[in-house]
Amino acid sequence: MADIVYLRMHKKVNIAHKKQLYLEDIAHISSNVSYKKKLELTPIYRITEKDKNILIIDSFLIVDHLISIFPNIEIQLLGYEQTIIHIQNRKKQTNLWIVSFVWLLLFVGTAMTIMNFHYDVSMQQVHQKIYLLLTGVGNEFPLWIQIPYSLGLGVGTLLFFNHWFNKRFNEEPSPLEIEIFNYQQDINQYITYMENDLNDPRNSS
Repeated sequence: MADIVYLRMHKKVNIAHKKQLYLEDIAHISSNVSYKKKLELTPIYRITEKDKNILIIDSFLIVDHLISIFPNIEIQLLGYEQTIIHIQNRKKQTNLWIVSFVWLLLFVGTAMTIMNFHYDVSMQQVHQKIYLLLTGVGNEFPLWIQIPYSLGLGVGTLLFFNHWFNKRFNEEPSPLEIEIFNYQQDINQYITYMENDLNDPRNSS
């Protein structure tokens, strides 16, 4: 009777450099066999320069490879059928001048966007009318309304994005993080689809 090995592929794996991939790098293994550690350390693929920065490993190829080495096991696949390997090149040292320029560009662009929005909706006139309703006196620059409003706008933006530099206010993901996650999911699905389409023999000429 064959020994049962449960295999669950990782959805995505980030590799910092070119190296030999072992089974434990791309999948979870659950089994009571005595050679489980040997299974985990089974070489699967060696990353080379030709792989560039994205690699897809299919679970069925893994099953064939493992059965050829361990003929007395039965593999049960769980979860994902493919693992997407993101090969990250060595990070270059951050240029402080470039970071400062990008930060300044974003700051000015954001400020212009906010000012143009407030100009379009006549926010100054709104503040003037609120001041007139509350005090009965007209004032061209109702600063005691405008200053708290500006501070509240900044605080509200921080709370919305749930970040102050690297500090989080709570464990909930921000709307920006959710959008980035959805975008990454779409990219992974597209990569997987294209890989399957290219490897489908029916599509070969």
